[in-house]
Amino acid sequence: MSLKSDFNWGWLSLPFLLIAWTIIASFYPSYILPQPWDVAREAVRWINDGSLWRHLEASVYEELGGFALATVIAILLGALAGLSNRFRDFISPLNSLFMAIPPVAWAPLTMIIFGLGYWSIVMVIFIAAVFPMAITIQEGIQSIRGGEVRAARTLGASTTQIILHVYVPASLPFVTAALRIGFSQAWRALVAAEMIGASKGIGWMVSMGGQIGNSSQVLLGIVIIGLIAWLMETFVFKRLEKHYQTWRVN
Repeated sequence: MSLKSDFNWGWLSLPFLLIAWTIIASFYPSYILPQPWDVAREAVRWINDGSLWRHLEASVYEELGGFALATVIAILLGALAGLSNRFRDFISPLNSLFMAIPPVAWAPLTMIIFGLGYWSIVMVIFIAAVFPMAITIQEGIQSIRGGEVRAARTLGASTTQIILHVYVPASLPFVTAALRIGFSQAWRALVAAEMIGASKGIGWMVSMGGQIGNSSQVLLGIVIIGLIAWLMETFVFKRLEKHYQTWRVN
């Protein structure tokens, strides 16, 4: 097989971004747009005093809490809506309503109810992720209802057997797609909520860096946000999606 077909051109995007950043930053003072090595020095400073890990840990715990809760509820809502026409008619207006409202708009209310801290941000993450995930799962289950189900019924399969042996395997690629969408929505909501009302976290780093005029700190937070999202997309969701698609075909 040739090198042309084996080479993944996506790996060139990050070096290209660094080169473009370096060139653009050369036209500005470092206090406005720092070079990548200035941000690297800022990262070393945060790592050495231990503060980077504290903020990263806070964001990861908030993301996991909100995303896990959203995943459980989205699977329940999506499955029910995909299998039941009545429930789908009932929940569709609610999906449209909540998806039309920016998740960060809920942040002031959640902070009033839960106070500043973990649970207020978890609820913003939950609201951001649950409805896009539920709709994706619902649409995936709806697409299954056809020849596969009729064939199983013709062979005498019970409702439980149809769910376990038809719906569950066939819906796993859609669940994986929902997880990918939900995580990206949750991660954006986390950062936005932390910028509004948190005392720690990656979003707080960006917000505080902007307030004190430390552009290196702002860019460090942005780099971490993008890097985590890229790592999750590349090494978790794409691999899961590929695995379940191959499994379904086989």
